[in-house]
Formats: sequence, C-alpha cells, structure tokens
Amino acid sequence: MRSSHAASAVSAVFDDSNLIAHAGLLPVMRLAERCGLSDLVAEKVKLTGTTNGAGAAADAKVSSIVAGMAAGADSIDDLDVLRHGAIPMLFGGIRAPSTLGTFLRAFTHGHALQLHAVHRGFLAALAAHTPLLPGSGEKAFIDVDSTHKRVYGRAKQGAEYGRFKGIRTLHPLLATICTPHSRPVIATVRMRRGKAADSRGAPKFVSEALATAVEAGCTGTRILRADSQFYNAGVISACRRAGAHFSITCGMNPSIKRAVLSIPDQAWQPITYPTAVPDPATGELISDAEVAEIPAYTAFASRTKAERVTARLIVRRVRDLAKPAVVGEQGELFPVWRYHPFFTDQPAATLQAEREHRHHAVIEQVIADSKASALAHLPSGHFHANAAWLTLWAMTYNLLRAAGALTSPFHTKATTATLRSHLVQVPARITRSARRITLHLPHNWPWQHTWTHLFSTAHGPAG
Repeated sequence: MRSSHAASAVSAVFDDSNLIAHAGLLPVMRLAERCGLSDLVAEKVKLTGTTNGAGAAADAKVSSIVAGMAAGADSIDDLDVLRHGAIPMLFGGIRAPSTLGTFLRAFTHGHALQLHAVHRGFLAALAAHTPLLPGSGEKAFIDVDSTHKRVYGRAKQGAEYGRFKGIRTLHPLLATICTPHSRPVIATVRMRRGKAADSRGAPKFVSEALATAVEAGCTGTRILRADSQFYNAGVISACRRAGAHFSITCGMNPSIKRAVLSIPDQAWQPITYPTAVPDPATGELISDAEVAEIPAYTAFASRTKAERVTARLIVRRVRDLAKPAVVGEQGELFPVWRYHPFFTDQPAATLQAEREHRHHAVIEQVIADSKASALAHLPSGHFHANAAWLTLWAMTYNLLRAAGALTSPFHTKATTATLRSHLVQVPARITRSARRITLHLPHNWPWQHTWTHLFSTAHGPAG
C-alpha cells in the first residue's frame, strides 16, 4: 500500500465536531445501562465524608471510567478520550480526568468493598442478559491465581520488593469463571501490597469467588482450580462449605513424595495432549505423559482430625529431559521422571480430571490480557485508588466479553484488544434530522454485520 497523493496535496485539520472515534461505545454502554450498572453504583457506593464533592454522582463517574477503559484508556489522563468530537451528543454526564482522579483517590478500603459488590451484581446481570457463560448450569470452573504488576516511584502506596529481586510491585489476586464452552470472565479481584504472600486471605477470597459463580448462574458442578500456593486446609474447607469441588496442585512434600513413589508401574496410564504443552520446570514442549491415581490420600495429616482431608491424589509424570536416562550395555536401565501431583475430589475419570486441571492455565490469558489493557499501569499513588481501578477494569473486561458473546462465535473467544478494535474503535459521523441521530459508519467495515447485530441487540426491546 502506498499514498495516492503527493505530500504537498494533503493537509489535516482537527475541526469536525460531528465525528467520533469510538462509535462502538454506544451499544456497549447501552448494554451496561440495561444491566443496571449505574443503578448498582448509586445503590451501593456511598463515598460519604469526602471533600470537594468527590463522592457526588458516583454512578456517572464509574460509567465514565468504564467507558474510557472500554475505549482503551490505561491511565487517568487517557480518560480524556471521552471528550472529543460528537461524544457529548451521545452521552451525558462525562467527567473530566481530573474529576475522575479525585473520585478514585477518595476511596477507602470500605469503599473498595462497596465497588466489589457492584462488580458482583453487574456480572450476575450480564450473565442473565447475554450468553456469557453457556453451560454454567451443568459445570463451571473457578480459577484462582495471583500476579505481580511492576510499578515505578517510591511514593506509590503498597509498592514493595516482593518475588522479583530489585523490582517494586503490587500484587493483585483474581478469580475467574469459565465453562467447557466459554472463555473466562472475572469473578472477583483484590489488590494487595507487593510482599503479600500468594495465599494471604485466600480462604475468604475463594468463598467470595464461589458465591459470585452461583450468582452468575453456575448452579451445576463447580470446581475450584488453583496452583500449589493455594494448597492449604483453609481453601479446601471454603470449597466444602460452599458445596464445590477442588482441584489444587500440590508440591512434592515428603508425604506426597512417599505416596507417589509407592504407585506401582502398571498403574500408570499413557496420555497424549492434542497440542504440545511446556514443561513447567524446563520449558521443553511435551505431548506425551503418564497419569496415575491414589484414590484415598489424606492431606494435612499432622493437623487436627477436623482439618484432615481425604481425597484423590492424581499424578502426571513426564520424562525429565534435564537428566538423561541411565543407560547400560543392554540399553536404558531406567528413565528419570518429573512428577506433577494435584489433589482433588472432583468426580471425573482420572484422565479427564487431569486434562481439566491442566486447563487452569486459561487464567494466565486473562492476566496477560489485563496487562495489555487497563492494567498496563496502576495509575495512582494511592493504594485504594489502584484497588478501585483494578475492580473497574474487571467490570470493563466482563462488559466487553458480554458484548462479544452477543455477536459472533469468533468474538465470543476474542481478546480484549480484538474486541476493542473490531467493535468499539469504529469511527463514525453523526447527523441529526427530525430529532433523530444517525451514525454514518465506514463503508465496507470488515465487521459491519457483527457490529450492526450488537447495536440492534443492545437497543432492541429488553429481554
């Protein structure tokens, strides 16, 4: 492709007040309105005692931040993207970035919890109004994981040297919900200081995530999946109180090591992965492994009788490529294996349970998605402002996933960046006639039918 005009024959002027760069915000924010976002904020978020009117019109401020994040904002200053061209003709109550920054800095821990309640109610409404979690009445997976987000500046509250030497981070914790037929959505999030242990507050967090899953329509089998940092009696107890199953990776402590080494050779079943997966220790791609099960393994045996748990210990073993097999004159004497156990009480057969547990890695895609969008920065020096920003990102993420679920099978599984570029960042020119507004969109837009379907659904009769 090349320019069709000489450089001297082209000029540019920012002077058209009838243009907008993000026409897709109209159906997306209409969907948010139909799911009661503003009403939830007005009901639950009460920023009392704030100065300079920071707590006034919280519903309009939350909607402005969510719309800005949907358009691609990853900092408070970027929220100014909502005040260009004809956007004020389509939306009322847009707030300036300085006002939104003051609003976020007014948050306390209690206000952050109020915003979590909004997030839970909003997810439940999105799941009720859109096919966000198909098959949730039969089986749903709740995945829990933490991540470290690098931050800069010593004045940023909660930023500490944690897991990574010489790097200051904040330490978000998140839980997602998915089904065998859907992409994950975010159940709940928590912002924590950089040095917080991975499992700090995990039992309470898991209880909230499982309760949120029920509110979102996950009334069938629920399985909590987590890595080894969440292998503790409190997390498993929270699952059992909620009537959910668990599937948690566990390290090779002495008790588990003795149990694994006692498995007879004939008990191992071969398994082949449809696509190669990286070995967590070496990074080598593997497509074949062997799986065995100990049907009744008692975990936490050193604790009180009430805290002990007896369930299945499923072990996957792969050849240890970092250690060559011992070879004698007649060939290989014995192979060297790496073992990857997990503790579970879910009812699936051994090989299916292993495949489903390995799918826990889907939460890493959500974490990567977050760092490529609104969590590219944690924009404030105030800890609770960043906590609110994290929750608002989760609400925006779920809103865009719901919009994608209303369009096409491709967009149901697309990343946030793809949803934004196909459905939100669509330029348009506005005309008005007979008290009606018409959006004139680009001719031959590749996803025009998908966009039109989203627009018609969001503006159609309420279901």
